[in-house]
Amino acid sequence: MRLPITTAVVALSALGLAACGSSSSTKTVTVQAPAAQTADSESGTTGKKVKIIASVPPTDHGWLGAISKNAKAAAALHKDVDFELLQAADADSQAQQIEQAIAQKPDALVVLPQDGEALTPVAQKAERAGIPVVNIDRLFSKQDAATATILGDNYQIGTLAADYIGDQLKCSGNVVEIQGLAGISVTTDRSKGFTDELKKKCPNGGIKIVASQPGDFNPDTGLKVMENILNANKKIDAVYTHDDDMAQGVVQAIRNAGRDKEMFLTGVGGSSDAMKQIKAGGLYRATFLYNPNMAASAVNMARLIALGQGLPELVPPEVPRQVVVPAAVVTQDNVDKYQKYAFN
Repeated sequence: MRLPITTAVVALSALGLAACGSSSSTKTVTVQAPAAQTADSESGTTGKKVKIIASVPPTDHGWLGAISKNAKAAAALHKDVDFELLQAADADSQAQQIEQAIAQKPDALVVLPQDGEALTPVAQKAERAGIPVVNIDRLFSKQDAATATILGDNYQIGTLAADYIGDQLKCSGNVVEIQGLAGISVTTDRSKGFTDELKKKCPNGGIKIVASQPGDFNPDTGLKVMENILNANKKIDAVYTHDDDMAQGVVQAIRNAGRDKEMFLTGVGGSSDAMKQIKAGGLYRATFLYNPNMAASAVNMARLIALGQGLPELVPPEVPRQVVVPAAVVTQDNVDKYQKYAFN
């Protein structure tokens, strides 16, 4: 029997949630990485073994690689979980994989979709077949496509970036935005949060966004896009990128042009490379944590749902319908505190 579900924005250490403190008013959450957790499957077990299948994009990207690694690590902690991880190169192949997964009749699916809207119909099909779906990161376009969702606060990331850049530039200067994949919820929210907050923080319009283009979360694309923007703009004061991996290409373009003293840059994610550069000082000034440990939490949520259990901290025990993990601002001043959460 499926448990009742509550719509909520919560931070739950019991799920092993990726924990992020923040310099904003966002609630600080205690962090516990999957590798440091103690296996808990023996407590509260019903003796039932559950099959969980996870479907994610390929691990050719640092953050996505960490997603897969953390999901597998979380599953390995539970003796009552039979876990399978699938990777798909595009939305069509991911839909086919999920169709095949449905035919296996698992107890739960965990899905980080290539494209939330494109994968919504197959997720709805799984739900109609009685297979609960836990959605990670990129939202499906219909609420009935998932039993539960866990994601970072992408709109908040945009507002934090706007606050940081606005403060650094004292609300005056030219800014470039290198976005992620066009059309997905992650990109839309990070961009809207940024532009909305800039209007509030700098109401006189002293900061001008001179270019805003997708870099597809890819360092090679980021390099090419930034090369074109540098050629078209003689004065740039700051660059807001949506991703630490992609930002490495942007950094290379700026250095190749010999303009790294002219501007500074921010990223998103919390990669090891980004944190090393932030600590060294110079071009890379800040990143905003978007911790891939949310995949471990998604596996834990799927397990609870499949077992007909819930979080004992809630009354009655249940799995929330939505969990939003807050971001944190990482700068040279506090990078030592956050380096233990960095991913390669």
